[in-house]
Amino acid sequence: MSETLIQVKNLCKLYGLNRSEASAMMRAGSDKNTVYQKTGVTAALWDINLEVRRGEIYVLIGLSGSGKSTLLRCFNRLNRPTSGEVIFEEKALAEMNKQELLEFRRNKISMVFQSFGLMSHRDVLGNVAYGLEVKGISRAEREEKAMKMIEMVGLSGWEHKSCAQLSGGMRQRVGIARALANDAEVLLMDEPFSALDPALRGEMLQLLEQVCSEQNLTLLMVSHNLDDAARIASRTLLIADGRFAYDGSTQDLLDGKDPLAAALLGR
Repeated sequence: MSETLIQVKNLCKLYGLNRSEASAMMRAGSDKNTVYQKTGVTAALWDINLEVRRGEIYVLIGLSGSGKSTLLRCFNRLNRPTSGEVIFEEKALAEMNKQELLEFRRNKISMVFQSFGLMSHRDVLGNVAYGLEVKGISRAEREEKAMKMIEMVGLSGWEHKSCAQLSGGMRQRVGIARALANDAEVLLMDEPFSALDPALRGEMLQLLEQVCSEQNLTLLMVSHNLDDAARIASRTLLIADGRFAYDGSTQDLLDGKDPLAAALLGR
């Protein structure tokens, strides 16, 4: 089995009508603000190349508007690249038909959204078991699996509570448990802890690191907080204005060994 799980090759994402002119300007080295002013096209991502290894924790950081969330959504094709490709286990997502893409999203990759994305009409157990229900798994089997995930994230005793009764940290735990219940190989998280206070944020990062280790998960997480990367990341990708700026050791980034990256981070 290959160590490389995901490959991103020459990936670009442009929003707007005059993409040909915008692409030519980006290839010539123009920045995204100049391109937007001249063409009205937003170059959200430009020529991103990376590889994600099986079982690693990979944190995508950058300032607001840098393109990190746009990139994350390309991994499950919620965003369709303008050009370039995303390859999962040597199969390009663009080559998957509708059914293959559905199965990929159901069985291979799960996403935890910043806004939790929980269903208010379901209790904790119903939310965690939802993905298994969609797969057609029997009620007894899906609830048994969901209860294991609820226990794993420390919510035993809350399974029949309404999500409205939960704190922000507890709702985030429900989102993580729901993603884990599907036995996905990859977990995508888009700034999952940005609304939490520092103490709870640290607790959730510790839980996430533990769960990834126990479940042998590959994690891709967006954050604007370098401290998140310092705590759990195997590697860190820094994106600035839609372009690749740094990909490597989190510790080297913290130590300022890449002058450009350090300057972008104001370190």
